[in-house]
Formats: sequence, C-alpha cells, structure tokens
Amino acid sequence: MANKAGKAKRTTKQTTDDDLALLEELGVEIEAPPPPKRTPREERIIAGFEDIDRFVEESGRLPQHGDDRDIFERMYAVRLERLRELAIDSDECRALLEPLDTRGLLSVNAIASDEPETDLDDAALLESLGIDLDAEDDVTNLTYVRSRQEIKAAEEVAQRTPCEDFARFELKFKQIQLDLKTGARQTVKYRDNAAIARDDLFILDGHTILVAEMGEPFTSDYGLMNRRLRVVYDNGTESDLLLRSLQRSLNKDKTSRRITKLAEHYGPLFSRSGGDAGKSDLSDRADAPPDATTGHIYVLRSRSDDPFISEHRSLVHKIGVTGGDVKKRIANAAKDPTYLLSDVTIVATFELMNINPKKLEALLHNFFDAARLDVELLDRFGTPVNPREWFLLSLEVIEAAIESIQQGTIDKYRYDRQSASLIRL
Repeated sequence: MANKAGKAKRTTKQTTDDDLALLEELGVEIEAPPPPKRTPREERIIAGFEDIDRFVEESGRLPQHGDDRDIFERMYAVRLERLRELAIDSDECRALLEPLDTRGLLSVNAIASDEPETDLDDAALLESLGIDLDAEDDVTNLTYVRSRQEIKAAEEVAQRTPCEDFARFELKFKQIQLDLKTGARQTVKYRDNAAIARDDLFILDGHTILVAEMGEPFTSDYGLMNRRLRVVYDNGTESDLLLRSLQRSLNKDKTSRRITKLAEHYGPLFSRSGGDAGKSDLSDRADAPPDATTGHIYVLRSRSDDPFISEHRSLVHKIGVTGGDVKKRIANAAKDPTYLLSDVTIVATFELMNINPKKLEALLHNFFDAARLDVELLDRFGTPVNPREWFLLSLEVIEAAIESIQQGTIDKYRYDRQSASLIRL
C-alpha cells in the first residue's frame, strides 16, 4: 500500500500541559480541538450551576430554603433541586454538568440541607418567589425576582387588619388633620431610628398612623431591645408591628414625617397651681396674678441653604423666648443674624405661666451648652456676629428637657453629647 506523503498532523482529546511542552520541543504542530458549541439553554444551565457553585464556595454550605433566607439563596436552592432532577432525567444535562461538579453538588447527599419550605412543585415555588416562568424554562432568569425588601413591605401591608374599635380613634385622626391645617401641630422629618413612644403620630406611606399601644420590651436574637406595637392607620386598619420594623419603615420612606405634639400637651409651664414648681427661682414677680401668661418659649428650624445646615436641618434648632407673639418675633428673620440671616420654621411653642422667660431661656441654654453651635456671620454692616441660641439637637430631646422642667426634675438629668440624649444622674 502506498504511503501518502504529507505533513505530520495529530489531534488529541486529552492533552496535558506537559504534553504540549514536549510536542513543542519536538516541533510537532497540534490542532487544538474546537470549543464545543452549546445552545443558549445549555449556556443558561451552566451559568446557573456556576452561581450555585460560587455560593457554596463563599458560604461553605448548600443554599437553603426558608423565609429568613436571602431571596437569591432561596432561588439557588430551588435551582439546585431542578438541576439535580435534570441530571437524573437527561443524559445530556448530566454530561454537561458532571465535569463542572467538583463538589458533588448534583448528589442528593452532597451536604445536608433544609427541606423545601412547602410541598409545591418547582413551578409553583418559583412563582411564589416572583420568578417569571415564561422565559423558555430559563432557570437562571432573575429579571422579575422581587427584592427581599419588597417582599417584606408587601407582607407588612398584608398583615394589616380592620381596626374593630376604629370609632374611638376616628375623631382623633380628624382633629389631627385640623391641627395640621391650623398650625397647632407641625410635621418634622423622621430621624433615623428615633425613639418611638405610645401616642406618637407619624405620616407613613401617605397615611397618618398612631402608636396606640406598646407591649413589654424584650431582647431579640440579635441582642437588640424590641417590643410589639399596636399601630392604627387613618384608613381604619391596624397592625401589630415590631418597634424596629416601624423604625425601618419610617427610615425607608423618604417622605415619612413625625407629627409634633400640641403645645397644650405639656400644659402651661410653672403655673401657680403646680406646687413647688411655681416657687422656683424661675418664677416671675411674686405679685403676678394667678396663672398669668408671661411669654412663650419657641423652637425654630432654619431654612438656610448653607451646606452644613442643609445636611443637618432636622437637628439644627434655635431655642428662644419672647414675651409677645412668636410669629411677629420672627417676621424679619431673613435680615437678622440672630436667625442666621434666613427664614425660619416654627416647630414647637410652649406657653409660660408665672415664669421669667429670660431665666428659663438661660437654664435651657446652659443645660444644652455641650450641643451649642459655634457659628459666626457678618451682619449687613460687615460686623461679625456670633449667634448663641442655635443647638445641634433633636426636637425629641428638647421636648424631653422642657417636660422635665415642667415636672421639676431637670436637676436630675444632664445632656450627654455622645449619646445625644438625657442621662439621669
């Protein structure tokens, strides 16, 4: 048989790096096998398996089912079950994935995992996770997967139930709306994780809500204090949110607001019928008529566009007093360095009864001295002015101090700058 002359040409199915180096030294050309062509479905299956493998590498365990798991972990758990079934039913799928399965993930005995959260079939379970099933059986398509936050928000809405005794709250909600229209109450931005107390009012997702009841405090699995709340909504529903769940919802809603309390909530400060409080060093003239109004203490918020004030607007407050009308006092705020040469918003006022306004103002300014803002402005004549009545404080802390003055217990507290709260001595 005649030999056909020609250039040596070899192909190999399994060629190691050492083989390649030796063949190169011998001058033998090799023809690398072309990469296998895969269908889009095969590419998606491989990509889905690689996601699971990456999760196992990073977490050291198989993905688990469960409401407390991340949405992607739950997705990977469902996907792994489907890939295992495909590997059993399809020789092609098994041949496709076995070379990649260095951890034995396709084996049902790979790593112990929780049982699926329901007895639903794969399609129903995937649909419950918010996954679109119309994309050609695509087990990796996450286009329509809802985030965990969206699922929790939907669950919280679904947990609202009709408020059976809403009649006792309905008039209160109507009065709150009237108070807001007349200015008797104001709304202020909710501060991240600010304190929440019984009877507190908020605007959340466009609804006025009332914290009607608070359960006993308890420590969560993460070592944080929490408690169960009864929250009533102005649309006649209620929910039993946890305190920290309500805080998270208020933080998440960029339009959430706290509704301030009525000035009357505190009562006239230091009325003569208030016992020893009326005899304090803050009292006005001894011959003042009973329960005489001697002025108002007010809390203002600046509308200045100064970068620092804009960033901390909900915390920058002016505490002042006046013997007259507060609105008249601030009428020319934009021209007055005392008001940071800017318009201001009144966020709270308190009527004073039989008390020297200047003495009370000095008491509050000294009490909050650690939080005083050090600012300097130039007046219209170019003269430096250093306003001393502005503080970096939350409205809640100011209200707490005024309430303690009313109760005659202010001497038992001090303001702690580090925790931004009142500390009992």
